Amino acid sequence: MLISYDWIHIWFLLKVKDWSSTLSFRRIEMKNYFLCIYTLVFFLVTMINLSFAEEPCLTLNKTDLKVEAWLSKKYENKYINIRKEFSEMGNTKVGLFIYPAENPSRIVAIGRCVPVHIAQHFLKKAKKYSIGTTHLVNQGFISSHWSGLGSSLFSENSMNSIAPQQLAMLMEDSLDTKSFHALYRSFTVQRKKVSAFGMILDNPKLLSKTN
Repeated sequence: MLISYDWIHIWFLLKVKDWSSTLSFRRIEMKNYFLCIYTLVFFLVTMINLSFAEEPCLTLNKTDLKVEAWLSKKYENKYINIRKEFSEMGNTKVGLFIYPAENPSRIVAIGRCVPVHIAQHFLKKAKKYSIGTTHLVNQGFISSHWSGLGSSLFSENSMNSIAPQQLAMLMEDSLDTKSFHALYRSFTVQRKKVSAFGMILDNPKLLSKTN
């Protein structure tokens, strides 16, 4: 018995349509799956306040600052000298870590109580040992007397990219501590909406209050 090619053609088209529907359904399922995960993360982050309590800015004779820096392996044999460089401004506890890859990130975080001369000193060291600074972390995510250089601890939604011109503004000699941090905060304003999973969604790292 011969089977008509028309019937074969019709059967093939129906199968293709069925496969296409199945694939479309699975795509929708995956999209909904990722959306559910994102919503859950957003809910958890909202419930757990990530911002630090606003600590008073103590004078340096009452407390030390803490700086943690991640360095390329090529500086491993200069560890002691670099540690001294970071503490040159005084009142600074230094923690250095050797980054396993060639170069660490160029992310810098500076707490809101770090004096301008020390903050600028850290930015100079970031340029020297991390090939510069490309991102600044919002101060709401860090302790007021802490700074981090070359860190990979923060998500992309807790920081902002910084242009060379903006970085130069932070290095101006005319800045005092108050104006330095006002400028820093103006460069790290969080976006309310971010791109994720091919969609524009609420920023899961958005702080209700920025220190």
